Amino acid sequence: MSQVYSDYAKARLGWLPFGLTGWQGAIVASSSLPVFWSLKEQAWSSAAMFLLICLAVTGLTVGLVRGRSAIGWIVASTAFAIGGLARWTQFRARAAQGATADLAEVDLPGVLAGVEIHEGPPTGLAAARVAIIQNHSTRTWAVTAAIVHPGTGMRDAEDRARMGRGLADLLDQASRGELVDEILFLVRTVPEDGAERDQWIARHRRPDGPAQVRVINDELQQVLTGASVRTEAFITLVVPESRLGKAAKEAGRGIDGRAQVLYSQMAEIEAQLKGGMGCTSVSWLTSPELAMACRTGFAPGDRAGIIDALAACTRDPHVNADVPWAMAGPSGADAVARHYSHDAWNSISATLKLPVKGAVLGALAPILAPTTSGERRSYLVAFPILSHAKATRASASSEWTADMGLALREKAKMKQSTKAKDEADQVRNLEAKLARGSALTRPYAVCTVTAPKTVRIAEYGRRLDASIRRAGFAPLRLDLAQDLAFAASVVPLGVSLTRKGEA
Repeated sequence: MSQVYSDYAKARLGWLPFGLTGWQGAIVASSSLPVFWSLKEQAWSSAAMFLLICLAVTGLTVGLVRGRSAIGWIVASTAFAIGGLARWTQFRARAAQGATADLAEVDLPGVLAGVEIHEGPPTGLAAARVAIIQNHSTRTWAVTAAIVHPGTGMRDAEDRARMGRGLADLLDQASRGELVDEILFLVRTVPEDGAERDQWIARHRRPDGPAQVRVINDELQQVLTGASVRTEAFITLVVPESRLGKAAKEAGRGIDGRAQVLYSQMAEIEAQLKGGMGCTSVSWLTSPELAMACRTGFAPGDRAGIIDALAACTRDPHVNADVPWAMAGPSGADAVARHYSHDAWNSISATLKLPVKGAVLGALAPILAPTTSGERRSYLVAFPILSHAKATRASASSEWTADMGLALREKAKMKQSTKAKDEADQVRNLEAKLARGSALTRPYAVCTVTAPKTVRIAEYGRRLDASIRRAGFAPLRLDLAQDLAFAASVVPLGVSLTRKGEA
């Protein structure tokens, strides 16, 4: 039997009838008072007018538009329209305009504009300098590692259960450390470009070899390259400045002090990744490696040229194989309401609705399978970790809300629905787990499909939705936020959907 996880609960429960929250109930009640007053005074025309107003206010307060409240959708649409008219949603790289002054300066669009990359002190036997990601807009620090995992596709129930416990232990360990407040897993399926095979053939093919063997190898390469994909997996640890700054005072302050604290967290997380979760390799990225991952995220087709440059660098040390941060982003990018345009590519992102029946460990695998050659799929699974104090308050508030809702329904002699009962039971189960020392996290996932501009991206978006439904989830397009969703689910720089920018 497969490992199924279904013990998740809503972040906020409504304790009034019909699942309304307190402020929603107050607005609906206030808007209905003029209606009852007009009926009392027998002012029928006024009652009809106030009833229409009440219905409009209730619809704006309670109704949802593509996962958002109606008021939130109106505000977001207005802000997006203003940004488009003011050209705030358009990006042109300084390198494309010939205005680059420092190649080491990061030049990225949108929410990535506040990112700065620092090189940490040497570590390990190779004395590698791990890239330290500082995001000035959200006041966070992050480090990213490339991981290799054997996968869960051919694993039995016992192995899946062990990996699931390993993930839970990883989150609990991060929560006990009280530094890392978010762990991001990012997986990309990169279209196979055949760069490594081309180099291997160039090294091993003999000029005097049989012509028939040469033809067979060329045909095999053409067929296999078009039907193959390459999987890349990353993990990013995000630490807020409010926590890291206090811990860094004991390690020397500054960049080096913060790097030393991050290095200690990296060692703990790496041990858990290789242990309970079964990863075979964990490699913390240096600044050039992170720049390459960033560049191939925006332009998947550039990977072949980078691989060729790396191979040429081994033969000739004068060859520059590094991707400068000034050119790690797109030459141009435009945020559209329903997709994101970057260089010669378009991308569409969607989030997932967790099913009531639960999710099987490894259920996201079908989402990564491309439908045609040249298509790139990727997804982000984020685990925001609440501190013990916040988790306790949130659990107590949710339990009080569930009890209050049950009491109000019994007072009004309303039958409790099965859905409301299941939500209340999940809240109580969550409180019991927190009391035993488990961490509280509110995971979410974002999936993205990337295709060349020569094809219709809307068709690929529909195929992504079909893959999400086939995996057992319900898709929800992240309209008006496609640029943020792309940056979170494709570029491993520690961007997530749970943080609001800070000045």
